[in-house]
Amino acid sequence: MPQTLRKLVGTVALVVLVIVYALVATTIATARLADAPAWAHLVYFFVTGILWVLPAMALISWMLKPDRK
Repeated sequence: MPQTLRKLVGTVALVVLVIVYALVATTIATARLADAPAWAHLVYFFVTGILWVLPAMALISWMLKPDRK
């Protein structure tokens, strides 16, 4: 697959990943953390705020691979 096509596919996948991840993380927080103390909210949103970076980094590194010749 040429790099330009990988970048297009990766960009669309990255946008979908962020939207779906945010919706899932917020839904879980709403369902599970309604009566939790403030520190639990802080820890949850800190962890989930950083956790999405792992699949995004893998996706971006795949997008930036050079073309095979």
